[in-house]
Amino acid sequence: VFERTGRVNIDLDNIQSIKVVKGGASYLYGDDALSGAVIITTKRGAQQAGVKLGAEAGSYGYYKGLGRIGYASETSAGHIQVSSRQQEGYYDDSASRADYADGKWQYYLDNTSDLTFGFSLSKRKKNSHGSVKGVTAAHEDPKSEDPSYNDYANHFDVDLSKFFVTYSKDLGQSNNLMVNAYQFSDNTEFDENPVDTDPDKYSMAVDYKQVQRGVKSEYRAGGERVAWMLGVDLRSNYYDNGGQYLDCTGAWGACAVGDPFEDTRTDEKVQAGYGEFKYQATDRLVMTVNGRADHIDLDNDDNLDSSNNGSKTFDVWSWRLGGNYAVRSNFDVYANLSTGFRAPSVEQLFVGSGSPTMRTDPNPDLKPEYSLNQEIGIRTKTTLLGMATDIDLALFQLDRKDHIQSTAGQYTTTSGNIYDNIGDMRNRGLELSVLGDVNRQWSWDLAYTYINAKYTKYDQFVLNTAPIGGTCPAGKTPVTSHGHVTSCAETFDNAGNLVPRVPKHHLNFLLRYRPDDYWTISGEMDAKSSYYADEINRVKIGGVTLYNLLVNYDRKIGGNQWSFFGRIDNVFDRYYYNNAVGSSDNNDDGVFNDEDISIIVNEGRTYTAGLSVQF
Repeated sequence: VFERTGRVNIDLDNIQSIKVVKGGASYLYGDDALSGAVIITTKRGAQQAGVKLGAEAGSYGYYKGLGRIGYASETSAGHIQVSSRQQEGYYDDSASRADYADGKWQYYLDNTSDLTFGFSLSKRKKNSHGSVKGVTAAHEDPKSEDPSYNDYANHFDVDLSKFFVTYSKDLGQSNNLMVNAYQFSDNTEFDENPVDTDPDKYSMAVDYKQVQRGVKSEYRAGGERVAWMLGVDLRSNYYDNGGQYLDCTGAWGACAVGDPFEDTRTDEKVQAGYGEFKYQATDRLVMTVNGRADHIDLDNDDNLDSSNNGSKTFDVWSWRLGGNYAVRSNFDVYANLSTGFRAPSVEQLFVGSGSPTMRTDPNPDLKPEYSLNQEIGIRTKTTLLGMATDIDLALFQLDRKDHIQSTAGQYTTTSGNIYDNIGDMRNRGLELSVLGDVNRQWSWDLAYTYINAKYTKYDQFVLNTAPIGGTCPAGKTPVTSHGHVTSCAETFDNAGNLVPRVPKHHLNFLLRYRPDDYWTISGEMDAKSSYYADEINRVKIGGVTLYNLLVNYDRKIGGNQWSFFGRIDNVFDRYYYNNAVGSSDNNDDGVFNDEDISIIVNEGRTYTAGLSVQF
């Protein structure tokens, strides 16, 4: 399902495993799997039987409590888990809370089939993310306590729910039928667009709701040299966007407190069929072909402005061709070609985005974004420094065509701009993974990524700066709204520029020491190189190397499993930015530089400790 309300909206304590599909993955998952997919499997089965209690505490008022109860029998297994996480926060007005309830019940219909019911409920509240404006403020006010600046969006109140049922049936030794039906709901409220004269106030309140319903089914079959899969993916989703004005200070045109500024409903229908064919051409060579066809219908109704009404249909094909050659029993060479796509949103097609004073216009002629991923690599099992080691090394190139973005930049809403297929980009690089044997007294893991991400076409980027004295300097074009010069536009060709916020180098090294069967001491180094905060590559952010320390103690006492951990993140208290974004004259001084970027400063060294027991 698609989630809009943050990077992690799943209960992390309910995760069984995480798998990453690299490159374009729309051949399996359809829309938005442009550059890959993350497959999260939640906990289930007999291993959840019993009772588990856990608690954690840490820096800046962090604490978490967890409880789980489960059972397993010959005919069924199930569990329910609840948890609550709260934090006062490092930044001013950054308190947050997240409450979760998850459960699964699996009933074994017979020796070859089962039925699984599951649910996940969460309620999240979060205030400021801690943004500040410019490098001076980041140095002098890292907690964002200055009342003259506040996050663009704040006071989030998020309710999420997911319900599903899955039927699985083994039909013979290598055949299987799976049918899954689900409903995912997201109701999010927040305030946005702080008022310049009083940053404690926000000018707009947003109320967003989405409901996604779908049925997905796969049939898998296999033989001695051939295996295949056919799948159907049917979705019926709707998205309601509502909002009202809280303050009209500085607004031009009609604006009254309490009036709605948005009231739209989007209906989305997706019908897709997909399949996979795997063929063992020789004893050493296995070839795989995937294909998927998506038919997407979008229909938008705007209850405030019927000119924003519209409908659009996209028919998109995605595919993958892959191969694996076993040079030896412990050495494989593999290669993949795969595609991905992202369809334009209704906001980008028909509605646009804006505030009481600024706006990015929609574009009904937008095309879907496409990507083509090329990858070649090796996998081997060997011995390094006397330790059994798994090594994976890959070279890749990912080309993205017709990237959709505002002509004024990814995070900018201003006058005179429009959503457009602004250009193309290319990511070239290398990925290396080295995994050691965790059961040895000393072991280590290493992961390294080199990525050179550049725009190959981007000739209409518009940099907006504030007018000085109501006029624009020579070489810049005045942009007017309601009779006022709102900004001064300057056009750049960004072809050849690095894609912002993408470090070229990222190295992670983990060293583990096990003095006995109960203790594990881990030290981690995580290093990232410099990156640019903006599309025109004017503001460069330096790299950082961090060190973390983790201690685990796991032991069975009296028939119960006890686990303790202690963790120190950023051991040496390095100062750095969690995020730095900029693409316009944010402080309205007529120029764009490092005083205009929006920055979140890292909170520095933090401590966390936790204890759990399973009965």
